[in-house]
Amino acid sequence: MSEIVLNTNTLPEPLLRLIRTKRVKVREADGEILLSPISDEKKGCPLRGLCADGKVSSYSFMERKQAEKELEG
Repeated sequence: MSEIVLNTNTLPEPLLRLIRTKRVKVREADGEILLSPISDEKKGCPLRGLCADGKVSSYSFMERKQAEKELEG
């Protein structure tokens, strides 16, 4: 498996429209090529989490899901 980091401005236009970060990690594994956006750690990643606006933490989300699960069963 090999891995490299590229600037997104080197990607073709259709891929460039899909990726909103400045850099992307390109990895080859088992004949597949995987592109993973690399975000600036200072700004945070807009692609992570269900509630990216920061109003709901992952902990409170999991608590709510657990409560829903208990009510169902």
